[in-house]
Amino acid sequence: MTDHFEVHERDGAARLGELRLAEPVTTPALADPFLEDAGSLWAGDREVPDGDDASLTVLPHRSFPAGTREEVRESFAVDHPDVDYPSAAVVDSEGARDVGADAYLLSDASGFVGHGEAFRDAILSAKGALPADTALFLSGVATPLNVALLAYAGVDLVDATLARTKGTQGRYLTADAEHFLEDLEELPCACPACATPRDEFTRADCAEHNVIALRAELRRVRERIRAGRLRDYIEGQTRHEQWLTAAFREFDDQWGYLEERTPLMRDAEVTAATAETLDRVEIRRFADRVTSRYRNRFTDQPLVFVPCSATKPYSDSQSHGQFHDAIQWRGHTVSMTSPIGVVPQELETTYPAQHYDAVVTGDWSEDEIGFVAEVLRRYLKRNDYSRVIAHVPEGGYREICERVERDPAVDVPFEYTCVGHPTSDESLGELNATLQGEPAYSKREREHNTVRALADYLLGDGAGDDLFGGPGEAEIKTTGRYPKLQVWGDDPDAGREGEPGEQLATMVPQYGTLSFTLAGARHWVESDAPAKRVQIDPFVPHGSVLAPGVVDADDDIRVGDEVVIEGPKAFAVGRAEMSGPEMVDSTRGVASEVRHVDEK
Repeated sequence: MTDHFEVHERDGAARLGELRLAEPVTTPALADPFLEDAGSLWAGDREVPDGDDASLTVLPHRSFPAGTREEVRESFAVDHPDVDYPSAAVVDSEGARDVGADAYLLSDASGFVGHGEAFRDAILSAKGALPADTALFLSGVATPLNVALLAYAGVDLVDATLARTKGTQGRYLTADAEHFLEDLEELPCACPACATPRDEFTRADCAEHNVIALRAELRRVRERIRAGRLRDYIEGQTRHEQWLTAAFREFDDQWGYLEERTPLMRDAEVTAATAETLDRVEIRRFADRVTSRYRNRFTDQPLVFVPCSATKPYSDSQSHGQFHDAIQWRGHTVSMTSPIGVVPQELETTYPAQHYDAVVTGDWSEDEIGFVAEVLRRYLKRNDYSRVIAHVPEGGYREICERVERDPAVDVPFEYTCVGHPTSDESLGELNATLQGEPAYSKREREHNTVRALADYLLGDGAGDDLFGGPGEAEIKTTGRYPKLQVWGDDPDAGREGEPGEQLATMVPQYGTLSFTLAGARHWVESDAPAKRVQIDPFVPHGSVLAPGVVDADDDIRVGDEVVIEGPKAFAVGRAEMSGPEMVDSTRGVASEVRHVDEK
């Protein structure tokens, strides 16, 4: 349990937190100005300090080097006192455990920082053993070059010990390199320390510069977290040193760790500028849900593949307007794009399908072709179509289609209608002619299938039919203009014939999600659709539910998920501000916002 640390924002495993001292500190941060160390018990007995709210006090401790045997650690284990001031406990990554502190300092950090796999294992081990609402502290390892990765992995506090030491050794640090001071003809920085003329710049000045550079990099990291853009920065910044690149890739392989901590949706645009973008949680999550949850309901129409557009959502673009005029509701339009994969028209507004920007050169890398081809292959194995019309140009798009078409597991014919440019008169005419004789679907059918597809994507396979009825079933009505749709229950007792019953949900076009009403939430929990429930103590929440009031929460809840909140005194619906496991594990912070509440 922590009384003095609270997480406010999340960007994957990176967090923007508040260390509640007399003067609050926003983390990730340098701990040096407010850290008080009670000392090592190896040097002799130590009194438990009185402590105060102005400092983070490191309690008396015994630290162990990396590789210390378990029996040795256990024989010298420290009983941590229960104190009422901000405190930090010293643990090692292998033997980390909850002792009631606000922060945990990993004593073996110098043994694993600098080695990609070891760094990954240590952080995952410590994070798995320590409470979610406590700060993780690494001492003696931070530099301007590596601190962004430390924060990305989930580190909240560092100190300037290493940066200062390197300065006294004549090593000049920047966010992208480490230089020998003697090799620099001019100083690549304009901080106060570097205002000294080059020939008068001493190692003491160098140490001061290094600390300033570290502090400045932490400011940059915090701003990136606030904007939800730390990953964009990391993709480029970690390339400056081999172990950083290795560690970055090692964490990308830890799908469970990053996915649980990554919001389902946010305002931040996904910048697709490197090959590592394909490994982003947002990209992999979208591809996984499209190929394991989404189900095509336009069963009477052929599949029409079209290229993506720079304008988002795609249907607002000039090119997709031309495609629509040629298709005329006679085909199910699915866009093909890197790095997203395939985007059915019903999910074109869903994060990150309308929230990304890719580097456009006209050339596709093998990584891009392989990724999108695999997503397309999985999509076609899951969804049945009588025919596939690929209205895509030569190059990467065409190669992806041809590669999938040759796959023995894909048993559907492909037809190619693009002659030169996809929006040329000849190409559009060919697309129109190919669809002659195909039945058209209605605007109402598209709207109903859209909200069903969103439910599938957000809640799980089959949720759309469970909540809103399958194709041909009149369980819902939709009003409004796409993409601002309202979903209503089809209640025959609600009034005159054809009048809708209670409103169940609203489509939120900004993120391509559904926002449920109380009636919709009740319908949700009474249906067979997978529920995302938060159980709370006997109180009536107003505005938000705080973590201390949470009794239990479903493990698959993610930040941004729509959740049903239930307790002895209230039934509510809102949007999650923590993952399900963090709600249960935390003693501070907002677990969920509350949109509507009904007192029992």
